[in-house]
Amino acid sequence: MRIWIDITNSPHVLFFEPIIDDLTRAGHEVEVTARDFAQTLGLLKSKGIEHHLIGRHRGKSRFKKAWGLVSRSFALLAFGARRRFDVAFSHNSNDLAVAAWLLRVPHLVVHDYEHADLSYAVNARLASRILVPESIPLSAITAHGARAERVGHFAGLKEHVYLSPDMPLAEDSRALLGIPADAVLAVVRPPATMSAYHLFGNRLFTDVVTRLGADPRVRIVVLPRTPSQRAELEGSLPANAQIPEGVVDGPSLIRAADLVVSAGGTMNREAATLGTPAYTVFAGEMGAVDEDLIERGYLIRVEKPDDIEIRAKQPGAGYWIENRASVISELLRLGQR
Repeated sequence: MRIWIDITNSPHVLFFEPIIDDLTRAGHEVEVTARDFAQTLGLLKSKGIEHHLIGRHRGKSRFKKAWGLVSRSFALLAFGARRRFDVAFSHNSNDLAVAAWLLRVPHLVVHDYEHADLSYAVNARLASRILVPESIPLSAITAHGARAERVGHFAGLKEHVYLSPDMPLAEDSRALLGIPADAVLAVVRPPATMSAYHLFGNRLFTDVVTRLGADPRVRIVVLPRTPSQRAELEGSLPANAQIPEGVVDGPSLIRAADLVVSAGGTMNREAATLGTPAYTVFAGEMGAVDEDLIERGYLIRVEKPDDIEIRAKQPGAGYWIENRASVISELLRLGQR
């Protein structure tokens, strides 16, 4: 089977890496297109994933996002027209949704945040199949215009697709970053200010970083989402904070950390899976996946900086579910129609 995967954001590289490996070992032919955004290209290179670079992120403006959708969709259309793909697969790629629909290629979309209204405005109507975690109710997806019979669910989190309890560490993150063994390592991810669902500032995030910066036990590793966000942060962080150079292995760093604070979703869900205390300072509308993790005790909602417990990580089992095989089965079934 000829399979087309479109990768548009950094976390999607980790999601698709084992899927691509499994599909290739099973004899399927996979081609990857990618958008230049955040650390996507650096991660693809570090993982050795061959790809065709098509387009870039157009910024925060809704007008520019709309133009980016049109221009990149037609670039993907031209790319796909020269190949005979049996099925397409993405994590919330609006561009691929348009191109695949025009080419009449079945398209599987994975989503895990039901309040991304602009994304669903395209995907919910054009995708052949939409998969979301079980914690997201069907009604939350059909409310965006999706037909109920096109919506499916998978167990656990999208992060369970690529994380496992026996996965080896890719690198010794503490040693590489010069973090003392007795320090409390806090990994911090700023708000996704380039996303359509995050069009506002986040004072709580700033206050949390200030508190972590005032504690002599703490070493902070900040992971900006984009080069422009990195430039904004440099020079304004506390003395005990650093921004790594180049691409870091996220799961290895999170496993080495004592706590994770993020104003977004993926890194906190990785921490919950890996057994590292995870704190959310997300200022948007909380998604059902994170609400479920909070209820299960794997994620803590921060309302004030003192809500964060600064201490060395205690041994924990993490939150493990195997779901990759079921996601791949959905893809292959769609391609056989």
